[in-house]
Amino acid sequence: MPARADRIITALSWWWASAPLLLFIPAIAYAVGLPDVRREVGWAFGLLALLTAAFAPTAGLVAAQVGDRREARGRFLIMAAVSSVPILFFLLFGVLFPECPDGHHC
Repeated sequence: MPARADRIITALSWWWASAPLLLFIPAIAYAVGLPDVRREVGWAFGLLALLTAAFAPTAGLVAAQVGDRREARGRFLIMAAVSSVPILFFLLFGVLFPECPDGHHC
């Protein structure tokens, strides 16, 4: 069981680390000459990066708690704090501010 918990924790850590790459895949595809990727499925990569940033630290914290890995719990708490910043920016600037009519202060 301890080796399995360590493998799960490692996989979740790498999954969380892939979130920035997922976010930039449409821009990279556009830069290498594939503008259709950015136009047609760019939103899917952004959503996947957002879900990865939220779900990986949560699942990792649960796995660290079940596997009784104290150092991993601290790492996943830091990951959750780091992930909360772009998630809050997305909610604030992507969801709440666009609902305000132009010229009004909400």
